[in-house]
Amino acid sequence: MRRVAVTGLGVVSAAGHCPQTFWESVRNGRSAIGPIESVDRGKLRFPNAAEVRGYDAEAHFPGKQVDFIDRFAQFLVVSARQAISAAGLKWTDELRERTAIITGSCVGGQTTEDIGFIDIYRDDKPRVNPLTIPRVMANAGASHLSMESGVTGPCYTISTACSSSNHAIGQAFSMIRTGQADVAITGGSEAPFSLGHLKAWEAMRVVSPDTCRPFCKDRRGMILGEGGAAMVLESFEHARARGAHVLAEIVGFGMSADATHITQPSAAGAARAMRAAILDAGIEPSQIGYINAHGTGTLANDVTETIAIRAVFGEHANRLAISSTKSVHGHTLGAAGALEALATIMGLCDGVLPPTANFTGPDPECDLDVIPNQPRELAVEYALSNSFAFGGLNAVLALRRPPR
Repeated sequence: MRRVAVTGLGVVSAAGHCPQTFWESVRNGRSAIGPIESVDRGKLRFPNAAEVRGYDAEAHFPGKQVDFIDRFAQFLVVSARQAISAAGLKWTDELRERTAIITGSCVGGQTTEDIGFIDIYRDDKPRVNPLTIPRVMANAGASHLSMESGVTGPCYTISTACSSSNHAIGQAFSMIRTGQADVAITGGSEAPFSLGHLKAWEAMRVVSPDTCRPFCKDRRGMILGEGGAAMVLESFEHARARGAHVLAEIVGFGMSADATHITQPSAAGAARAMRAAILDAGIEPSQIGYINAHGTGTLANDVTETIAIRAVFGEHANRLAISSTKSVHGHTLGAAGALEALATIMGLCDGVLPPTANFTGPDPECDLDVIPNQPRELAVEYALSNSFAFGGLNAVLALRRPPR
């Protein structure tokens, strides 16, 4: 089995349009949640979201190129460009064949899909835009990235609701470790802000009417976000041979299915995924120093995740540092795992753990150290990044700080 290095990062999010600005926001608990601008919020019961503001699509996709690619796929391609540049990859035909692209997206091209529905059902048009299908398909980001980079190795997209990106990163990790690829570009993206899709979330009554306060006694629900994040993974041998800087190491990956309920989380399922990641990493639970929690801010999730963490770590749970960065960048659905893995990696690199923002007071049922509001200077060697999805599909990454 080969060791797997992270050598490049990229992100486009409400909290920042590059890794440096994103990390500055996340590190300092500076929430990017604000009034919805992309749709008429007067038609919704919730007014706030974490939107990517100040993003100019034509600056990244000039001319008619922008017509072919939905906003969610743009976020993936732009963040992957950043990661590839940061990693210093130099493409050759051989490397292109030995590189994989594995991405995650939960809902794909919602903006394009909503426009098509408006054309047909409201405006009674006889046809929709002929580019609707290639813009809507969840694999569009991966496909556009493959065409742009010339990568000809394995290329596909995973859709497992809010665990999509963690499943994608985990699959990329496995491919590098087993020798199926030497390099992988992986991550995920989402752009869920169409009126129809927001009304569907409104109907579920899990979205907060104000902001996201994970693990707080007065939490009122999740806040939706959008964005994309990507990373370059390589075998250590490949990275060292070309003199690449190693940002972190992925050391384990765990998956599980709750097999219980389509929307209600299961502590047992979440615990199985965390145990599997720790076992895969070949370490002890006591070696984990930080968890980037799934931490949605809903009543059910935060208590369930607390129970799962205590089941896995026992007394060590009292010494664990835990935070939910969704309080800063929102819940980006299929992109959540990618953004949160980036936050975890940058925390490991800096020796600073990001806080849970917007924290107002502890919930006795969420009796963990959730790093309220202020960053914590603490160097830890191992961390977990949790993703627990509707449908009971769980994916957990185990990460290690970069070699000193």
